[in-house]
Amino acid sequence: MIKLGIMGDFVASNSTHIANNEAIDHAAKQFGKAFQYEWVATDRIEPEFDTLIHSYQGLLIAPGSPYKSMSGVLKIIEYARTHQVPALGTCGGFQHMIIEFARNVLGITDAEHAETNPYASKLVINPLSCSLKGQQLDIEITDKDSLVSSIFNTNTITENYYCNFGLNPEYQEQIHKAGFTMVASDKHKEARIMELKSHPFYIATLFVPQVNSSYEKPHPILIALLNAMEQYKRANVEQSVSS
Repeated sequence: MIKLGIMGDFVASNSTHIANNEAIDHAAKQFGKAFQYEWVATDRIEPEFDTLIHSYQGLLIAPGSPYKSMSGVLKIIEYARTHQVPALGTCGGFQHMIIEFARNVLGITDAEHAETNPYASKLVINPLSCSLKGQQLDIEITDKDSLVSSIFNTNTITENYYCNFGLNPEYQEQIHKAGFTMVASDKHKEARIMELKSHPFYIATLFVPQVNSSYEKPHPILIALLNAMEQYKRANVEQSVSS
């Protein structure tokens, strides 16, 4: 059985959370193998950390921030990044994957999110110059050698946004050069998809791909996540057998 852990605070009235579950069901049907997913409230992450990290073959950092526990989300994001666990972050997940990278890779220990700490001096995630909430916009895939490019197999995609915050352009080049690569951008050349190329599957999207999914046409990035999870499980099984 392959299991996906959705790190987020589920709210039944949140349309992106409902879309998230439906989109995973779409992808799972095309995946066609034994698969389960479950939501993990963010305030459970730290007290149950040792159990959670051995419970799933992949993580989805859900939209819907601010989270109940930002520290819990950042801790499990760091684990996924450093232990090769397939991980996808969308909207709020995108934002927190960037904060974790800024703090723990770039050494910007006081990197903050304007939503939770608007007066911080190092706002790596800041308000977008123009809110994208409720908009559907085109995105150009700029890095043809990326995993993202192979997933979509096109130059331009159209996706739905639900956010008011994004990567502060002042930090974009620094984060990109450090390895969390901007692989797709909007018409203003601002990051919309980030990918850690040294990792088998570590992708962050500012948009919410789950909304742009259907039974007939599951979103390709979710199918790619499930395939990466299967490979991760197989590799772990092979490693345990050889040891």
